[in-house]
Amino acid sequence: MQPQKDGRDPTRSEYAPPDNQDNDKDMVKNHIQQTLLHTFLLLLLPMLTHAQTDTLTLSLEQLFGQGMEHSLQLEADRLQERMAGERAQTARKNLLPDIQIGLRGAMTGQPVVWQRGLSEPTRPDAPDWQQNYAADFTQPLYQGGRLRYAIRQSDLQKEAAALQTATDQADIKLQLLQQYLNLFSLYKQHLVLKRNIDESERRLIDIRRMKREGLITNNDVLRSEMQLTDNRLSLQQTENDISLVSRQLNILLGMDEDLLLYPDTTLLQQAYAPEPCEDYIAQAYGNDPAMLLLKKQTELAQNDVRLTRAELLPRLSLYASNTLARPLSRTLDDLYNNTWNVGLTLSYPLSALYRNKHRINEARQAVELRRNAEALKQQEIRMTVHNAYLRHQEAVERVEALKLSVKQANENYRIMRNRYLNQLAILTDLLDADNLRLNAELQLTTARTQVIYTYYELLRAAGKL
Repeated sequence: MQPQKDGRDPTRSEYAPPDNQDNDKDMVKNHIQQTLLHTFLLLLLPMLTHAQTDTLTLSLEQLFGQGMEHSLQLEADRLQERMAGERAQTARKNLLPDIQIGLRGAMTGQPVVWQRGLSEPTRPDAPDWQQNYAADFTQPLYQGGRLRYAIRQSDLQKEAAALQTATDQADIKLQLLQQYLNLFSLYKQHLVLKRNIDESERRLIDIRRMKREGLITNNDVLRSEMQLTDNRLSLQQTENDISLVSRQLNILLGMDEDLLLYPDTTLLQQAYAPEPCEDYIAQAYGNDPAMLLLKKQTELAQNDVRLTRAELLPRLSLYASNTLARPLSRTLDDLYNNTWNVGLTLSYPLSALYRNKHRINEARQAVELRRNAEALKQQEIRMTVHNAYLRHQEAVERVEALKLSVKQANENYRIMRNRYLNQLAILTDLLDADNLRLNAELQLTTARTQVIYTYYELLRAAGKL
């Protein structure tokens, strides 16, 4: 095959060593300089990014504090609590007397009076304007317990609103923790990829040297460069993921969206020793906000039964009234007349005897329905706690197993690298060993974050988060 017009041999790779030995040395020197420059730029890029973006190391306590303060869901829950408190105050005000004042003024027409049947009508003199001033006072003395049960109902609703807030608060903490640990995994993944890229660049220098010496083919160089490109793309994707997760957390925490967050690395150094599983179940029965909320709903249903039965009881009230009016109602004389009275009113709703029967039965069935919901929640708690407890133990055991896997993967890579450099293994085996080492380190990081997450899941299931 003849060489091309530009003097290059089409059978020769662009990475093949030139015939001139001096040019070979110059090319190696230039390649080393370019590699060092590229490595320096990779190290400088995060520094430039950090110089342009403010950073903040966020602890777990700060994460929960900021999250609870700026959560829109919790803000809505707090509004519900305040509304329930206002309803409780309104129910108590019903114990106070009912006071009314009234004023009525009207034009009066000409009265017609028949003194002898309907013949010979007379039209007496009467004023053209009538006035009525009244003040009424009513104090409930006995309402069959309606007012007391209404107050109890509003108090239970207020407590239920607070328990709903606690339930949402625990769920939001768990969601924030998941994002936080995801950010931690991404930073660790960035570190592992960066280290792997540096190692790949150093290995590529050795592979190119071996190619120039004629020990390997150009295919090994191309495959090594392809793997290095893939790792750089993965590194870029990881950096983008870090930026996205930081922005999401900033939005949820009410902070500057451009702020780059760093997780607290000491979180992995803490000990997470769980208590016996049955202890968590017992704590969940007494502390889980969702369980306590169901109990309050049962109390509300029981109170509804009492409130419905109160409709069958009589009502007794004290009343007083004073009225100043003109003209006289009987003679229509243009005179003011003032009357007052004080007394008791007693009423008994006979129709409630047959109207409220089914309402009372419905209220009683509602109590049984609430108790059934409590029993279902207890079953759910037992299953959830057992599952969280087992998953946490599984995560701890997985970390210990993956620690050994990382050591074995590192040793396997070291052996394969030496074997490849000594022409005792092919490049595919070396790249497989490198990928195995990378995956083992990433899996170990994920497993360590899972230990933390499953522990807090266990606390959430026990109502302690």
